[in-house]
Amino acid sequence: MEERANLMNMMKLSIKILIQSALSLGRTLDSDFPPLQQFFVVLEHCLKHGLKAKKTFIGQNKSFFGPLELVEKLCPEASNVTTSVKNLPELKTAVGRGRAWLYLALMQKKLADYLKVLLDHKHLLSEFYEPDALMMEEEGAVIVGLLVGLNVIDANLCLKGEDLDSQVGVIDFSLYLKETQDSDGKQDGGITAVLDQKHYVEELNRHLSCTVADLQNKIDCLEKTNSKLQEELAAATDRIGSLQEEQQQLKQQNELIRERSEKSVEVTKEDTKVELDTYKQSRQGLDEMYSDVWKQLKEEKKIRLELEKELELQIGMKTEMEIAMKLLEKDTHEKQDTLVALRQQLEEVKAINLQMFHKSQNAECSLQQKTEAISSFEGKTNEMMSSMKQMEERLQHAEKARQDAEERCNKMKQELAGRLDTCRQQMSQLDSKCSTLEKELKSEKEQRQTLQRELHQEKDATTLLKTELQQMEGLKKELRKLQDEKQQLEKVCEEQEQALQEMGLHLSQSKLKMEDIKEVNKALKGHTWLKDDEATHCKQCEKEFSISRRKHHCRNCGDIFCNTCSSNELALPSYPKPVRVCDTCHTLLLQRCSSNSS
Repeated sequence: MEERANLMNMMKLSIKILIQSALSLGRTLDSDFPPLQQFFVVLEHCLKHGLKAKKTFIGQNKSFFGPLELVEKLCPEASNVTTSVKNLPELKTAVGRGRAWLYLALMQKKLADYLKVLLDHKHLLSEFYEPDALMMEEEGAVIVGLLVGLNVIDANLCLKGEDLDSQVGVIDFSLYLKETQDSDGKQDGGITAVLDQKHYVEELNRHLSCTVADLQNKIDCLEKTNSKLQEELAAATDRIGSLQEEQQQLKQQNELIRERSEKSVEVTKEDTKVELDTYKQSRQGLDEMYSDVWKQLKEEKKIRLELEKELELQIGMKTEMEIAMKLLEKDTHEKQDTLVALRQQLEEVKAINLQMFHKSQNAECSLQQKTEAISSFEGKTNEMMSSMKQMEERLQHAEKARQDAEERCNKMKQELAGRLDTCRQQMSQLDSKCSTLEKELKSEKEQRQTLQRELHQEKDATTLLKTELQQMEGLKKELRKLQDEKQQLEKVCEEQEQALQEMGLHLSQSKLKMEDIKEVNKALKGHTWLKDDEATHCKQCEKEFSISRRKHHCRNCGDIFCNTCSSNELALPSYPKPVRVCDTCHTLLLQRCSSNSS
């Protein structure tokens, strides 16, 4: 187990140094490149670990080319590699062929894929390796995962002219000592003096144990933050309860407003009924006047001279009647204006209900808006009272006008009684004019028919007033629509509860992200991973985080940003795949790559 751990740590360091040096050079690597030679030496030791010794006539032989030949059977794409290795005349030993196979696989950028195929068929590897070998345990799968990062490197290795059979692999520990000094910032005199592999690996294990302890501390901190978030959820549920209570209060206030509006509508209905009664009474008075005129016409047949004068008087009465009809029409128009004003007030009630919806969202400003709404309602009620008083005054003026008309009629009757005496004396003179007056009577009959038609038209006007009363029922339907809008408010509350459930899911997902954080901390040796509780605003745009604006860590610097400020992705040395990076780190890394390439 110790040998496997040591080899895995050596492989991690060699891959890390190779990737960093290759990125710094920014060119294709040759076989003379020292980190590349160290990588092949470490990989050869990993493949030789736990190999079964085969007995031949010459003696025991340990070669790792045997399991590599199986790749050709499992993956047909590797047939070109094995055939080209076997066709090289310079290679005489199995070790040299194995080294050549590794060179070609690295140049094809399929070394990790080929070794993964071998690990997937461990029943075939059991013929070549012991049960405790590195390729048979979990460490082999970890090493294959690390080899995926080498796909970034371009290698140009020349196999002709090199003696791969007798090449001796020597590990240069000075490269690893420089790496540990650059990453930790500490220089130990004992490590530089001692170049033994075991001591160095023990020191490396100590560093790894320290990092594991740091990760455990971070896990504890994250658990604390999870508990705090649960407390915040409880507080949020309490806030929801308070908001629901406020909604109930708002519903009660809406019911009061509705009752007031219904009362005002009933009052207007009663007023319209009273006005209709007065109109009917006026019509009855007019009918009585018509009956009197009929009687007078019968008397005028006897007294023809009076008829001429009475006709003139009737013409004057007609004009007065037309004036009275116009006044009544004005009253009806004024009533229609009042109905329009009531509709406008109902629309204002709708607007107030919309304001109540905004109040439910802005719970902190609800008290001030309620006081303003109450004051506006009081002003509107005062306006309604003033309009009612104006209507009463108009009715009083109409009654006075009617009384004046009755007084005028009495005066006219008295004058007619005085003129009857004078008309009796003129009977003898009007005999000649009877024929002419009969013709005029016919014309008067036609005029009476026209008056009857006008009466029918007035009846139609009364039916229109009834239809306007039916329109008041439409106002009730609009009140029902207001109730539907209240139901929409309740739906908004349900959506808020769903948002809280999503917060709970986010808390559960934070536990799943712990493993990702462990891997990220390996790359953040020099940077501090900022806690979620410490950041309330984005570091770049300084916008406050909320349910819609989530927190995201930069995998390079460890600070917290919003989604727009950390939407870039780059491949870091410790991450083979592209990960999330903030805008500043994105520009810095691109500048470094451009400078290294230049």
